[in-house]
Amino acid sequence: MQKKGDIMKPIVTCREMKALDTNTIENMGVPSLVLMERASLKVVEEMEKFLKSEERILVVCGSGNNGGDGIAAARILFLKGYRCEIFLAGKTESMTKETKAQWEIAGNYHVPFTNNPDWDEYTTIVDAIFGVGLSRPIEGRYGETIHEMNKAHARKVAVDIPSGINGDTGEVLGCAFGADLTVTFAFLKRGLLFFPGRMYAGKTVVADIGIYESVEVPAEAQYVETKDLNLLPGRVPYGNKGTFGKVLFVTGSSTMCGASYLSAYAALRAGAGMVKIQTVEENRQPLLTMLPEAMVTCAFDDEENRKNLDWCDVLVIGPGLGTSPQSRERAYYFLSCAKEAGKPVILDADGLNLLAKYPKWRGLLNENVVVTPHLGEMSRLCEKPVSEIKKNMVQTALDFARETHTVCVLKDACTVVADAKGRLYLNNSGNAGLATAGSGDVLSGILAAVFCRYLAVQDPPDNGKKAALGVFLHGRCADLYADKNGQLGMTATDVIGALPMVLNHMD
Repeated sequence: MQKKGDIMKPIVTCREMKALDTNTIENMGVPSLVLMERASLKVVEEMEKFLKSEERILVVCGSGNNGGDGIAAARILFLKGYRCEIFLAGKTESMTKETKAQWEIAGNYHVPFTNNPDWDEYTTIVDAIFGVGLSRPIEGRYGETIHEMNKAHARKVAVDIPSGINGDTGEVLGCAFGADLTVTFAFLKRGLLFFPGRMYAGKTVVADIGIYESVEVPAEAQYVETKDLNLLPGRVPYGNKGTFGKVLFVTGSSTMCGASYLSAYAALRAGAGMVKIQTVEENRQPLLTMLPEAMVTCAFDDEENRKNLDWCDVLVIGPGLGTSPQSRERAYYFLSCAKEAGKPVILDADGLNLLAKYPKWRGLLNENVVVTPHLGEMSRLCEKPVSEIKKNMVQTALDFARETHTVCVLKDACTVVADAKGRLYLNNSGNAGLATAGSGDVLSGILAAVFCRYLAVQDPPDNGKKAALGVFLHGRCADLYADKNGQLGMTATDVIGALPMVLNHMD
């Protein structure tokens, strides 16, 4: 059971949320109206952080329980002295038992109702029309109402989830309310992480209303929060550079020196003790000049390769590698030897392109391999169009992880991390500034460093959780940089530069 304060919070589907809600009411004995009251109090609590005494508030309510939450919130705001009105977008005859009770209570307290709102009169509009159970496109008068709400020059708040957003996929169902703030209850919903739902939600606050994960209804997915970075092991004071992990980078072709540099530099900045880059001769001098902290080897023979393999703790294969016969030979050798030696591998970029080109290489994969495809690379790996993958990110990642026995890091605006046992992590850090050359190379280096930091831990987390921490760290660095400098103009090097600030909890 997930308990308050546990690491890595659950993310729920609509089906899971309904089951958890039912479990709390039927098995725990908490009445539905009590949960509704708690939910409305949390909405008001978040709203009072910005509300001023002269506010005019309109709460737009549907007939379902989401509308009941909104009616209760309107009553509480009214009784606190705010000028608050209710507009019923649904029908009284369609109200649930709980919502009808809230409607009657609001009437008893003489909370104002309006049938024809002048939308521009309000300073704050609250959306409580549809909850997470919506599965059909919004149209007709509901669509017209949401259109008017969006047009209004007011601050906008969504109750649980913006109306019109699919709670599982984040898709817009016909039209959707655009919120500045979404107060969601008990757990984060998947639709609030995936785009465009994440964009429509604005700032999202998860409010504890007394519904908790149970053994009977476990949540399939989890997400990382900033405080979870405390899980990363610190540096022991008596350690040395070898103690903190050695990463071998099989990267770089004659025209792709930068990818080697970015990946190796990121690993050092993220805490790896030593890095060595196995690359082509043309890259030796540039890399030694740009990154004097790194060792560079350009020999490729059995003796040197064996030394390099014995030396390292983690391998990164692929950034800037190319797909030439020479690159193919380098990738195949180290991937196959790493499997024999049981060493972790981060397989990225051209390593994935080679894997797609030579399907028999899948026999070299196992639970120690982390694959990091973006949508285009995943399209080549599973021979599906990008559009289909984008609609089924979770299932695509899970299927590939199970088929290849790897950890799959499927990169997008909301990156999905899945492992062969079905464990799932959805990432909520990062921003559009990461859509820049070299960002993926930086991630591969960070992932390698995270694996290094667990080398001396007696009971380390599973590889999927390590990968999820690395993905979150990568995005958190981009968020910190964007907070201070904006997203436009962000480079991969800027992300690396933010690593010490984030890792030393100075953000």
